[in-house]
Amino acid sequence: MSPKIKVAILEDHQSIIDGYLYRLGESPEIEVVGTAAFGEDLEPMLEKQPVHVLIMDIHVPARPGNPSPFPALPITRRIIQNFPNLNILVISILTQHTLIQALVELGIRGYIFKQDGDSIRNLSNVVTVIANNGIYFSQEAHEKLRLDKSAPASPTLTARQLEALVMCAAYPNRPTAEIAAQMKVANSTLRNLLSGAYLRLNVRTRDAAIARLRQMGLIAPDPNESG
Repeated sequence: MSPKIKVAILEDHQSIIDGYLYRLGESPEIEVVGTAAFGEDLEPMLEKQPVHVLIMDIHVPARPGNPSPFPALPITRRIIQNFPNLNILVISILTQHTLIQALVELGIRGYIFKQDGDSIRNLSNVVTVIANNGIYFSQEAHEKLRLDKSAPASPTLTARQLEALVMCAAYPNRPTAEIAAQMKVANSTLRNLLSGAYLRLNVRTRDAAIARLRQMGLIAPDPNESG
């Protein structure tokens, strides 16, 4: 008998987790070995036992009491480096091609839009493809990557600039020096990344840059502003 495909899930809505468990349960070859609702619980979960496929929502809260979305880009970079046998499937409501492209450049194996019912219903087969080093993208995600590269509608950030702003959005009360340390770059390097991002976004402040990213759909809306 072939060993089972071990799957972990990062998702903060229990009803969605239940849906994934139902779909994955259709395959006797798949075993869900862990779930987490907060970004800071992701790496400890992966360290507990081998995981072949991580199903990841990229804007779950960072931790209890901090509703800001966790910094998905730097965390993704780190877990791909630290867990070389892990394959990542992102399932998200975010559809902006800059974000998808940044994640692809980091090494994710698939990206499904949450509204893609056909892919969700076929989740066990998708996970099997990903586990066998294949790739799977929602048709709309694939089209965005193929067509939107030449679209001039939105300013394009480098992956590292985007990562810096996502970190700032995830930890709004941390000083720049601490965020630079988390990213393992010099404080001056982080300042340069932010300055370059401000120029590309045509803004002057960090708050304005983060607000612009929210308008572009690159990060989730500010939970403190939801009605």
